[in-house]
Amino acid sequence: MSHHPPAIFIADSRGLDFLNSVATPVDTPVDWISDGEGLLDWLGQANYVAADVLKEIRARAKPGELDQVADQARQLREWCRGFVRKHMGKPLSQSALRELDPLNKLLARDEAFSQIHRHHDANGDRLELHQTRRWRSPESLLLPIGEKLAQFVCEENFSDVKACEGSSCTLLFADHTARRARRWCSMAICGNRAKQAAHRERLKNKG
Repeated sequence: MSHHPPAIFIADSRGLDFLNSVATPVDTPVDWISDGEGLLDWLGQANYVAADVLKEIRARAKPGELDQVADQARQLREWCRGFVRKHMGKPLSQSALRELDPLNKLLARDEAFSQIHRHHDANGDRLELHQTRRWRSPESLLLPIGEKLAQFVCEENFSDVKACEGSSCTLLFADHTARRARRWCSMAICGNRAKQAAHRERLKNKG
């Protein structure tokens, strides 16, 4: 069973949030998907998968099966992290499509379909079209991850993708600020550390 602090969602991108599921928030590295239970917990916190689906998959999973899926998720994360770090900071070229074969192979396994549901709100009842998928095995948990990564690759301007400038930070984010001047995963964490370090350096130089 995993016992971690709450997952970090600072990327302003659902796909990059997955890449940030391993990080060093306070000096100690944390991998939120280090095992099967961690993967289920992270998927729930990220709202990638509904709680009732996670509960059903947990109940059906064979011993060790979820840990195997978590291992696959980590491999996917590291592959995609390498792709993003290679291409971030500039527009993604058409030639990059050749490198996305692992992601396309994952997407080809999906069994998504749409269903009509009744929706009730303040304006009354209406019918809505909802997309869902067949969750045939624990490996199906990789499919919403692949979907979010694909949406990120196709919809995000890679010129806006940055790595936090914190000295030991590994977090990535999409800079959607007006002047594209964001430097830190969080001003409260890495930004504040950088200010404190700069202040100490100024005091040292004065001495």
